[in-house]
Amino acid sequence: MSGLEEVGIPGTNYLREALTSCTDPLSAIEEFQTQNSILLPSLTPALHFLDLHGIKRLEFHSSVVEELRNRLIEQISNIASSNNKESLRKLNDVLEKSFPLVKVPELQPVVMHAMKHLPKIKPSYLKKILSDKELYAAAAVEVRRQIWEDNQALFGDEASPLFSQYISDRENIIFNPESEHKTLYDMSPKARRHSTIVQKLSDMIGKSIKLYDMVLQFLRTLFLRTRNVHYCTLRSELLMSLHDLDIHEICSVDPCHKFAWCLDPCIREKFIDSKRAPELQRFLDGLKKQEQVLGDLSMILCDPHAINTICLTILKSLQQTIHAESLPRENGDVLLLLRLLSLGLQAWDIIDSQIFRQQKIEPNLLTNFLPLLSCLMLDDQYRNLNSRMASEEESTSNTHIMRDIPMALIQYANGCAIASKILLYYTLQAVKKQDRSAVARVLPAVVNCENEAAYDDNFLHVLTSGLIVMADEFQYEELCIPAFDDFFLPNLSNDNVRRHLSRLLWFVHHKIPPVRMTNMMIKIKPSQEVRFCHIYVGCLKFH
Repeated sequence: MSGLEEVGIPGTNYLREALTSCTDPLSAIEEFQTQNSILLPSLTPALHFLDLHGIKRLEFHSSVVEELRNRLIEQISNIASSNNKESLRKLNDVLEKSFPLVKVPELQPVVMHAMKHLPKIKPSYLKKILSDKELYAAAAVEVRRQIWEDNQALFGDEASPLFSQYISDRENIIFNPESEHKTLYDMSPKARRHSTIVQKLSDMIGKSIKLYDMVLQFLRTLFLRTRNVHYCTLRSELLMSLHDLDIHEICSVDPCHKFAWCLDPCIREKFIDSKRAPELQRFLDGLKKQEQVLGDLSMILCDPHAINTICLTILKSLQQTIHAESLPRENGDVLLLLRLLSLGLQAWDIIDSQIFRQQKIEPNLLTNFLPLLSCLMLDDQYRNLNSRMASEEESTSNTHIMRDIPMALIQYANGCAIASKILLYYTLQAVKKQDRSAVARVLPAVVNCENEAAYDDNFLHVLTSGLIVMADEFQYEELCIPAFDDFFLPNLSNDNVRRHLSRLLWFVHHKIPPVRMTNMMIKIKPSQEVRFCHIYVGCLKFH
């Protein structure tokens, strides 16, 4: 009961002194009880009545303390709801009188509740809370925010486990062996930012611009250190979570808020329509006056969900040009989409170099690469239409006279990140349509994509999810050779490739020819250190 003496209430020290200096300890105890009991004459008969029922005085007094504590907390909440200068003065008075009792367990909630409603707590009180681990743990997040604002290292220690857990959760979705064909992009933006981690971070930040800036700095640093694009996702989700909570104090000062707000429904629909494209265009054009915003904006566009939306929209725009019998450069939205994609893919370089400048789009992308890709898409459409109209024998023979992917297109994908990303999404589109011939044609080509982009976890995750749906097609060597021999097996030295291939085999092994499956099981046999050994054993058992 430390702290009672400070507010004029006899405590343990007083009782110890009384017992050590008295001649009759029982009389001293009785006198102490009389002086410090509830001085209410009408209560005495009731206490005797409770004695008859075997109710201890301690139990009675504890219940009274609990009831008074709850009423006091309720009264503090009522005062705080006024939200004016007088209410703040009263709360400060309550805190000043009650803070010495903060170590008393029965009264600690009252002190903490008063501190919770004060927008500015005296530094001496905050220092006391910080110096005591138990008090710090008991303090409300509103109190700890004020401590964190002046202690970045402590805030980093609190936020770091949440960052790690967020990345772990994302990776669990990507590598989950029990997820048959669900992908990272199936969850809506609103559902993602309502996750426990994002909500905890939003709660930790509250309305504090200083803490929000700290989080953004942490995310930039982690992104630079790891190149993990999921930190970019967290940056976007956190901003939109604060938007959902109507935290205008932060949203109004984040220069990327309007852009992220405009992009959010596009990500939800996986398409940037002609109404929102001009808004994004105006925002990009306005960056010339505040180029430093480019770093944060590039992180928002580096979010895999944003990249997914942009690339899918590019492919739809190419489809429109095919139907209109026009060229990609004649579609006004294509150039904007390429600018957005370029900015997202440059995010790490922009933040690392601190050179806030948009790179110009190479003319060859519009004049050569995209027309070549359009030809591939048109070729796929023609082949599929022809196969539906022709007999089964003719359809089978047509698959053997497909034109190879132009070498110029492969060279573009090998040297240009934008071309590489678009070609990868063309591959995913072919997989989604379950076009075996198109998948077999393009998979060997994407191996050469710039910076081994074809072996990025986000791409492999969606690719394997799509290939699982095409399980019946793996009975044909036409798909097995490009998928396994040309794409997966040459890169088994990469642990992530082995894990994605293991997940794929878990669902399609029963369709693969026995001889090929036996050879593959020998090649992918994992060491003890490699995860997903149970998948390997499962496939071996079924095989």
